[in-house]
Amino acid sequence: MTDDPGQQPGAGVPDAFQRLWTPHRMAYIKGENKPTGAGAEDGCPFCESPKLPDADGLIIARGSVVYALLNLYPYNSGHLMVCPYRHVADYTELDGPEVVELAEFTQKALQALRKASGAQGFNVGMNLGHVAGAGIAAHLHQHVVPRWGGDTNFMPVVGQTKVLPQLLRDTRDLLADAWQ
Repeated sequence: MTDDPGQQPGAGVPDAFQRLWTPHRMAYIKGENKPTGAGAEDGCPFCESPKLPDADGLIIARGSVVYALLNLYPYNSGHLMVCPYRHVADYTELDGPEVVELAEFTQKALQALRKASGAQGFNVGMNLGHVAGAGIAAHLHQHVVPRWGGDTNFMPVVGQTKVLPQLLRDTRDLLADAWQ
């Protein structure tokens, strides 16, 4: 037992480190709420999100054949995705209007992120297939990740923790306003 009220017995040896707890990440790590199969009816979040109000679905903007939404498990603040409404897995399955609007939305995403957050650079791309790193391979989505000088510091490199300074709902509101 310890006489120090700030110490919890059995909790380990104090090491003077402060801890950042991110328990919400456990849902991603465990694969909770991942689709149960490859079909749109198998719980695909990219098919479900457009059915929700924009704020609840983290949707930034809607087009006629694609939409933009925040990543629920972002790499950086403002990490968004551009998705077709149609449930397709591969870029080659998109039709002409989907290809055009996906490209236009990607351009608009870059502009909105620069305006809302002063992003200095971007990672833009798709992971097609599970072996390529797609968390949800059955529904195509293009990532747009804003970057800043020094955004890869000791936290993700050594601590394997990403610090995000803003709630997703607040980020969604800023980007939706900047999209206009």
